[in-house]
This record gives sequence, structure tokens and C-alpha cells, in this order.
Amino acid sequence: MRYLLTAFILSFSFTAFSQSKLTVNAQRIESRLADLSKFGKDSTGKGYRVAYTKGDQEGRAWFITMMTNAGLEVSIDDAGNITGKRKGKNASLQPIAFGSHIDMVPDGGNYDGCVGSIGALEMMEVLNENNVVTDHPLQLIIFSNEEGGTIGSMAMAGKVTAEGLKQVSQSGLTMAAGIKAIGGNPDSIQSAALKKGALKAFVELHIEQGGILDKEQLQIGVVEGIVGIIHWEVTVSGFANHAGTTPMDMRHDALLASAKLIVAVNEVINSYKGRQVGTIGKIAAMPGAYNVIPGKVTMGLEIRDLSYDKIWMLFHDIEKRAAAIAAVSGTTITFQHQANESKPALTDKNIQAQITASAKALGFTTKVMQSGAGHDSQEMALIAPVGMIFIPSIGGISHSPKEFSKTTDIANGANVLLQTILKLDKE
Repeated sequence: MRYLLTAFILSFSFTAFSQSKLTVNAQRIESRLADLSKFGKDSTGKGYRVAYTKGDQEGRAWFITMMTNAGLEVSIDDAGNITGKRKGKNASLQPIAFGSHIDMVPDGGNYDGCVGSIGALEMMEVLNENNVVTDHPLQLIIFSNEEGGTIGSMAMAGKVTAEGLKQVSQSGLTMAAGIKAIGGNPDSIQSAALKKGALKAFVELHIEQGGILDKEQLQIGVVEGIVGIIHWEVTVSGFANHAGTTPMDMRHDALLASAKLIVAVNEVINSYKGRQVGTIGKIAAMPGAYNVIPGKVTMGLEIRDLSYDKIWMLFHDIEKRAAAIAAVSGTTITFQHQANESKPALTDKNIQAQITASAKALGFTTKVMQSGAGHDSQEMALIAPVGMIFIPSIGGISHSPKEFSKTTDIANGANVLLQTILKLDKE
């Protein structure tokens, strides 16, 4: 009995030790990123792998081949999400899922979404090559149309509506037609929804898309949450009049009032401690002539933060400033809340701890940080504990052909993903 117990302890210790030494193949990751980048390029070499387009379809077919070659059981759900399954020792345990997306914005870069997708595939390859079978089943998920509104992950969270399927995507197709084009079935899209608790965890590796890690020369970002995003359509109404005959002190200039409001937004956002951001990202002045005082201006206001309540607190402060500006300028300023808001999604504390422990065990520097961009993890947080791993984006550039992450940094992130999944598997 003592011999058997000792043998078990030695076997367990050896397995834990050997798994901690597993490492990804950086050259293979780099090669596959290059292969994937070829799909969807136009005649000038610019990337255009927008969801549902020919480039997206070709990239998805390539990825399915890679997943099949890795021995995964591949399926496409009715939302067009691709899932590659790997069996575990205990089929009754909840699967651990990971992955990202491969669609891109028009003329985007080769790393957004792709790093997490290729990194997840590489993790499966390493487990295969080292004959490691996890206790839990594993699932590699490639979400459909992340850039057009996280449609695939929204479907998994049961949030896609019939009205949403009628919207026109960046491809020019409706969401419904686009989903059909990639092998889904919008008529039964609700079947793609997962019940809360169906997954033990979901972990996403991603480029930061900002410049914090690069600026501070840190290797791994441990994401504490994904910010909420709320939009308002702002209308400033004044009085259009002749620009040559109306004295300056008799004007009700909607554009001048708008300019003061833009400054006020910046001042309000900066008046609070924290990482909140606020932006006036679009503006249109009417009637739009040199010789006419603008009588109406429409603008788009966006506020992002990890706290939903704080977003609204900031907005109400902006409203007060707007009322004061309107009173002085002889204009009216109204705000219309837009329905397409995204609520903040906090990542799971335990998964954060496992990511941190994995990174530190590998000798990497870390920083707990929020994600200022939306991700599929935001939707998955509605049905499972989630975690996110960031790696540096050189210069903080993203959604651009100049987007770039070093192969070393990508491999670091993939290794942290690998070790995090192995830790979660043993819980």
C-alpha cells in the first residue's frame, strides 16, 4: 500500500513537473499567422477579411483544415461559430473553452483576433505532441463576425434577435444572409445558445490593442474586465442666419455651442480618478455653408468604463454642463440614448489569479488592466467564468495595417494560455 501511494505521488509530481515544462512552437505560430494573413487581401495587398466575405470564408476553411489536422472534432453551429473539440479523461466534466476570432475590420491588421485563435490552436498541438490528455474536455472556439458586433458570441449567450439578423453587416449582406454564407442557419440561431454553466471557463488570448504594455515594457496583461460602452446622439439646435449681416452678439451658433460642449466632455471625463474615457467621435453641422451660421449640429458621444454606474454619473455631469452652455448660447442641447450599449463584463477573479501565477512561473512581468475594446469574452461572461490574457501591441496600434506584435510576445501569451488551461483543468 505504501509502495502504491509513493508511486502515485511520484507519478503525480512528474506529470505536474512535465506539464509545467510544456512550451509552444513560436516559429509555427509565426508561420500560421502569415498563412492566415493571405486570405482576404485585395489586389493592392490590403487586408479585407471582413466577416461573411469570400476572404472570411476562405480563412475559415483553412482554419477548419488546421483544426481537423490537429485531431479535433470540428463543427459549425447555427450562428457560424466554429468549435474544435478535444476529448478529456472525464466526459462528464464541463469543457474548458478558449479561442477568439479571425474576421477583421476593413484594411485591418493581421493580429487582432488571429493571435488568440492561432495561439489556441498551437496549445492543442502541444498537448497532442506531448501525449497530454486533460481531465476536462477542451473546446477551441472561432467566433463568427466579432468585428461586426460580436455576433457569434452574442448568439452563444442567447442575445441575437430577429431584428438584429436584419441589420446589414460590413460585407453588405444582412446578418442572416452572412450567417448562411458561412454555413450557419439564422432560422434556428437560438440553438447556438449555451446554458449558463455549460462551460467550466472561457479564456481568450488577445493583443492589447493599446500602448500600455509596450510603453511600460511589460509582457503580460491580466485583464480585470472589459469596459461598458454607451452611446448618445447629441443634437444642438440654434438658429441658422446670414453670416455676414448677423452681429456676433446676436447669434445662436449651434456649432460654437457644440465646440464648448466638446471641451466640457473632455473636462468632465478628466475630473474623476480612474481609467474612464469619453469621446465625441462624429459631428455634422447644418446647413454646412461658408456664409450661414450653423443652425443645427448632431454629434456622437461615447463613454466607456468598467463601472456602468460611473458611466451614467459622468453622463449626468455632462448634461449639467450642456444645460449651462445652452443657456448662455441661446441654443438647446438634447441627448438621445442609443440602444446598442454594451455593459461592463468583469473577468473571474480565480482565472485572473491562475493567469498571473502562470505568467510569473514562466518569469514574465504582468499588469492587471482593463480592456478598453470590446471582445467576445464580454458576451461569454454571461454564461461562463472568463479570463483574458493581453500581449503588447507595438506602438499601441490596432485596426490598422501597421498593427504588429512580436513573435516572442505572441509565444509568451500562448504559453501563459497553455499553463492557465492546465491549471484550471486540475481544479
